[in-house]
Amino acid sequence: METLLEVNGLTKAYPGFTLDHVSFAVPKGAIVGLVGANGAGKSTTIKAMLGLVNPDEGSASFWGQSLAQAPACKEEIGVVFDGLNFYQTLTPAQVGRILRAAYRRWDDALYKEYIQRFALPLDKEIRQLSKGMKAKLGIAAALAHRPRLLILDEATSGLDPVMRDDLLDVFLDFVQDEEHGILMSSHISSDLEKAADYIALIHEGRCLFTRPKDELRYRWGVVRCGAALFGRIDPAEMLAWRRETCQYDVLVPDKEAFQRRHKDAVVDSATIDDILLLYVKGERAQ
Repeated sequence: METLLEVNGLTKAYPGFTLDHVSFAVPKGAIVGLVGANGAGKSTTIKAMLGLVNPDEGSASFWGQSLAQAPACKEEIGVVFDGLNFYQTLTPAQVGRILRAAYRRWDDALYKEYIQRFALPLDKEIRQLSKGMKAKLGIAAALAHRPRLLILDEATSGLDPVMRDDLLDVFLDFVQDEEHGILMSSHISSDLEKAADYIALIHEGRCLFTRPKDELRYRWGVVRCGAALFGRIDPAEMLAWRRETCQYDVLVPDKEAFQRRHKDAVVDSATIDDILLLYVKGERAQ
């Protein structure tokens, strides 16, 4: 599968935290959800990919090229961080004029189309906009220079469900032609369950897995059982487990196969939140 972004072994050491050989890819036509607890390394990964911090090891290549070797690649990458980084006294109209001079592929008509679609006032200062409006302005600005890859670092955090749903529709439209892709860091699992094609889980600076979302939703499962059943489960059947007050929660990679072997077991479908909690707070099978 052709990739837009390939991250290989990114490593960055800080006092008390190390991003440890993180690897994953963003294929064409796909949305990859980057998940993990606060402080897991999601933002550090994105900054290291973009050269905003210098990695100690590893690399990130965009359609086969590094940003250092081909700085023109930056034209084809749209980035939206949590929080808008434009001067607060600028208006959306002024932002458009500034970015028109900065990007060779800037599309004024497309920018105005997004401004209208998002119901943003052209002549109101950014400091007077709501958080949701600021997020939409950042996304309009990122999309209006027609990038091939969109990188979102908690871009929808703090927005209400209606606003987030509007933006998810924009993201799904963006990848519809199978030529574009999105890397979307988010702690809002419902957004990723709607939009993502793949999930990459980062925990304590390491990428534990990258899997198709449908595999996680439809094949993985959570077994909720007592001590007797837990004692009969082969460690090879589980990925992680956690002891609760009155039961054990066990994450399994194949819920149907587990149900066939343990006919008395209660096996639920696994949500992204279930998986994150069991990997982060539970014990991982050896």
